Amino acid sequence: MSDAFPLDEIDFLGADRFSALGDAPVLTVDATAWQPPVAHIHAVCIGIDSEGALPEVDFGHFDLLLTTALDAPKPWVSVSPGRLAAHVEDLAQTVREWPMAATIMCRVLRLSDGLAFGHALEIESFAYSSLLGGSEFDRWRLSLPSQAIPAGEGPLVLVDRDADVVTLTLNHPSAMNAMTAAMRDALYSALANVLDDPTAPNIVLQGAGKCFSTGGALGEFGTATDLAQAHVVRTVHSCAALLDRLGPRATVRLHGACVGSGLEVPAAAARRLATQDAWFQLPELRMGLIPGAGGTASVARTIGRHRTAWMLLSGKRIDARLALAWGLIHGFVQ
Repeated sequence: MSDAFPLDEIDFLGADRFSALGDAPVLTVDATAWQPPVAHIHAVCIGIDSEGALPEVDFGHFDLLLTTALDAPKPWVSVSPGRLAAHVEDLAQTVREWPMAATIMCRVLRLSDGLAFGHALEIESFAYSSLLGGSEFDRWRLSLPSQAIPAGEGPLVLVDRDADVVTLTLNHPSAMNAMTAAMRDALYSALANVLDDPTAPNIVLQGAGKCFSTGGALGEFGTATDLAQAHVVRTVHSCAALLDRLGPRATVRLHGACVGSGLEVPAAAARRLATQDAWFQLPELRMGLIPGAGGTASVARTIGRHRTAWMLLSGKRIDARLALAWGLIHGFVQ
């Protein structure tokens, strides 16, 4: 199951082979036997436990870990034995197709692990702006049919107060609550007003219509011309940062699709509830990007960096049952 590279012979001069610049941006290795080389490499490292033994390993040596054990504990991802080889190849092929985004994503997750939430958001945003100027994102953007930017009718975020609870509702159901810049700014303003309120109300964040949010509006991707300014806007107007700042006062109610920023932002809330039909996905890697609304900090804080890397590399949907088991949500609501 491991790539046939003479890893014990990697020297510093040749280490760039194991990066987005070389021919080996991904390594799939036996988790029980893997020892990283002395020379620092930037390849995505996928550890495999094909026997389902859940061996004691140094989790820090890996970007994600796969096992055939059923319902494996964190940070392992369980894969059925019959699907393991094909799934490993699918993940590896994703890295080969999007090597810059994949390797940068794993570096961001490693560097952010254990940092204060705000610092992790800044690291993510720096990397996101870099990738916005990269060839992989440009390739995806040029392949995308022209997309209109959905225009909302009425307020994009409804604000309702009942006693000491403020309910904020994403309010563009006809566009599946796509997180346009206008909606982000409206949500940021609403959250900031709650934080500035001397009565310190609790908040409930939810979405109108069939789903919570399908994430960023595709028509807005690639429209930023000043990538430095875009970084400042993302960090200064971060809805995830304000939800985190609210601490135990913040609850989110999730239903239907929770995709991209429609997962990254609510994952920053202290209390996360979902309906049985909710599902969760991080599709950014196949756009040549990483999460840009806080996901490498918020999602990784809830399920760990290894499982977050798996969500991004696989692009797969997580259903509500698995989200509960992994700690992405805390419970169910009607």
